[in-house]
Amino acid sequence: MLGDLGNTIWSVCYFVVLFGLSLYGIHRYVIVYLFLKHRNRPFVPKGKFEKLPRITVQLPIYNELYVVERLLRSVAALEYPRELLDVQVLDDSTDETTEIARKLVGELAATGLTIELVHRVNRMGFKAGALEEGMAKCVGEYILILDADFVPEPDMLLKTVDYFTDPKVGMIQTRWGHLNRTYSVLTRVQAMFLDGHLLLEQTARSRAGRFFNFNGTAGLWRKSCIVEAGGWQHDTLTEDLDLSYRAQLKGWQFVFLPDLVTPAELPVDMNGFKSQQHRWTKGSIQTCQKLLPAVWRADLPLLTKLESTAHLTSNYAYLLLFFLCILMHPATRGDDAVFSWHSILINIPIYLSASLPAVVFYTVAQRQLHPKTWIRELVLLPMVLALGIGLAINNARAVLEALMGHQSEFTRTPKYGIESRTQAWKKAKYIPIKSILPFIELLFALYFSYLFASAAYYQQWMNVVFLSLFLVGFSYVALCSMAQWLPRLRFPGRDSGESLSA
Repeated sequence: MLGDLGNTIWSVCYFVVLFGLSLYGIHRYVIVYLFLKHRNRPFVPKGKFEKLPRITVQLPIYNELYVVERLLRSVAALEYPRELLDVQVLDDSTDETTEIARKLVGELAATGLTIELVHRVNRMGFKAGALEEGMAKCVGEYILILDADFVPEPDMLLKTVDYFTDPKVGMIQTRWGHLNRTYSVLTRVQAMFLDGHLLLEQTARSRAGRFFNFNGTAGLWRKSCIVEAGGWQHDTLTEDLDLSYRAQLKGWQFVFLPDLVTPAELPVDMNGFKSQQHRWTKGSIQTCQKLLPAVWRADLPLLTKLESTAHLTSNYAYLLLFFLCILMHPATRGDDAVFSWHSILINIPIYLSASLPAVVFYTVAQRQLHPKTWIRELVLLPMVLALGIGLAINNARAVLEALMGHQSEFTRTPKYGIESRTQAWKKAKYIPIKSILPFIELLFALYFSYLFASAAYYQQWMNVVFLSLFLVGFSYVALCSMAQWLPRLRFPGRDSGESLSA
């Protein structure tokens, strides 16, 4: 009797989780469809400025010892009339970054560039607070925002500014590139993650008339759009997503330019990557709680409301994935045959609703970006799926923190100026703090080792395939997280050098 009740409870929980994951899987198919439908309908400027407008470049930085010089010199190389360009270095640093920036600002100012260092003695509002303070001194009609690890192409402004001849356009987003894509397995997998989001999702939403978001950097804003939308606010960890939705709710239109690439540095260490993912995930849920009701109250097409709901709630999938990890144990019962009803009800639905949509999603992205070598790029696709699973605990924790109203500071992603495989980072100054999370991830890896071995013993080969992704994902994330604490050990994704010079 109790056994039947337990099976019933497990079945109900399992199907609820699977149904939720299935909805997000179907949404991936929708994004792919919209992308393929609209990919050959690029935005074109409505006109051309007879007289170029004034632009302010805002550079929010915080302890960017290794990349601040590269950033400032790349901004100084922008091809735009010097009399129409202002640069604000919005510095919240507490280390020698401030002095490095101060010297560079003086050097560049001597060349005729209008540039100033705005140094705050506190991090009130973090990045959003710095941008808010910069707005108070901003004289440009349009604002280019660049994070510290981005390296804009010299003609970036000339290729984007004319889109603002349409008075309805409030923001223009360029696509991120990857300076260190081939540095390690971790950076290559991250690049594939971002390619899917930055190419497929942004293009699909932008060209189909749905809401999409400023990515926090490598984009230009109309100053009046920011002001009308309520300015930069820091009650979420994703001030970019928050402002984007508030602006579009006011009727402003955004433009995404997938063919205009602004390169940036990917995190090279697992803990830095996880910290970034935690911030993005938690901030998106905070923004969802803040603005989703306003989306549904607004006078918007139903499809826009549905897409916005899928967008803002998408990271709930990590919480569902975490629950799925717990619920997978019954799939390896030894008294079931290879093609038992457990296999039919568990493995095939998981594949069709979660794995297959992800495979299609990332395959389309790589084929679009690398038409001649896309098959070679897909060698790492299993690792993309595994890493997504391995992040489940890290990101589920972020979702729960947001739901419980737990406040945390804006934790920056460490940047080391890594552009080539010969550079190293393990002795760099900015190392993410240690936490207990990798040990929990390691326990999950051991848990899935047992499930994997059990499935192999009972010759449940479909289970073996699925469980291998969970085993590899949690093992890879846990071991790479611990690697920087164990200097004598080496794990995939870890650097091979000895030091990183400033």
